[in-house]
Amino acid sequence: MATIDSLDVSILRELLARPRAGMREFARTLGIARGTVHTRMSRLERLGVITDYAPRISPAQLGFPVLAFVHLHLAQGRLTGVTRALVLVDEVLEAHSTAGEGDVLCRVAARDTEHLEEIIQRFLQLPGVVRCRTEIALSERLPSRIASLVSLVAQELGTNETKTSVPAAD
Repeated sequence: MATIDSLDVSILRELLARPRAGMREFARTLGIARGTVHTRMSRLERLGVITDYAPRISPAQLGFPVLAFVHLHLAQGRLTGVTRALVLVDEVLEAHSTAGEGDVLCRVAARDTEHLEEIIQRFLQLPGVVRCRTEIALSERLPSRIASLVSLVAQELGTNETKTSVPAAD
């Protein structure tokens, strides 16, 4: 767990609101020294609070408009091998080991339903994959977000002036 304070929250909010702005701009907006912003952001990176600076790119605009969630059911003891194999499937955008239905949940982008079927057939050929269950997304109703969690931390800091902890990335 990383300990953050209200200045860290302000920096995170600026980063989320204006990801292309530089540290000099954040410093000007927040009324603090650029060195302070740099030190704080470096610390937040080391702690795993800030994990990436990559832009959000639309798979649909790259020619992959079909988004699906594929639950992989695995044979016992095959998680590591299947995970290594999933890295080689370019259409897998992310994969999470899960409790509940299935063992691994993959977010997959495909060109069309025929392409999705090919991807699923590749999954079924992986040693250790017993079966798949697929759900196709019809539309995105709520994009990936994190600002709401930063707001919750800010509220906690506003009602309790002591520092609060947030989970650091593994």
